[in-house]
Amino acid sequence: MSEIAAPGDQFVQSLARGLAVIRAFDAEHQEMTLSEVAARTELTRATARRFLHTLVELGYMRTDGRLFTLTPLVLQLGYAYLSGQRLPELAQPFLEDLSRREGESTSMAVLDGTDIVYLARIHTRRIISVGISPGTRFPAHVTSMGRVLLAALSPAELDGYFAAASLVPLTPRTLTSRGAIEAELTRVRAQGYAVVDQELEVGLRSVAVPVLGTDGRTVAAINLALSARLDGAEDRAAEVQRLVPELRKTAAGIADAARAAGAA
Repeated sequence: MSEIAAPGDQFVQSLARGLAVIRAFDAEHQEMTLSEVAARTELTRATARRFLHTLVELGYMRTDGRLFTLTPLVLQLGYAYLSGQRLPELAQPFLEDLSRREGESTSMAVLDGTDIVYLARIHTRRIISVGISPGTRFPAHVTSMGRVLLAALSPAELDGYFAAASLVPLTPRTLTSRGAIEAELTRVRAQGYAVVDQELEVGLRSVAVPVLGTDGRTVAAINLALSARLDGAEDRAAEVQRLVPELRKTAAGIADAARAAGAA
């Protein structure tokens, strides 16, 4: 396993700590006390207090005196990235067409650390309890798009992923051992798509394929999110075999558009 390089002399620790405070807030931790923030960031209470009140002054956070929560202003941090990316814009009409044909929600995501980050999302009906929009993050190992993206990593990159990832179960079906996840990634590489059945949330099944760049490497993944309404293994397999060609056609269209625009 490759060693993690120590911060260089250009590293600004205070900025890193401030960003850690922002990232401590997520779907499961939308409101936190000072003590909770300090615990999640491994900062002292005094240090966490300074960062929290600085963020309040800057408008990125609000507080009632006890609980702290992020404000919509933090979205500007993500939109600065998304607005500079051509791929989500190019993918949008292809995803809309796929969603319209299949009557299901579809998305595009990339890998960022141990999470996937949604770049685009077309909603139909809501079948997951957490709202999803561009910028939403989920642990990569529990999602179909995440497994497509993980399957494209080198062995060294996978070592780094498993060293950093928290393989906690989100449902009784979630794979939580490295061996089981790597076996699934081997299957994904062989078949060229991933299926995750109720590992992120009970009642949710999803199918994903890669979007390839001009060099043939995976640059993103797209999926279809399905209600886990089919109980029989044969019915589930038939559904997947029908949807995979549709997903691949959409992914190829996105890749062609990106190449023509010089965006991949």
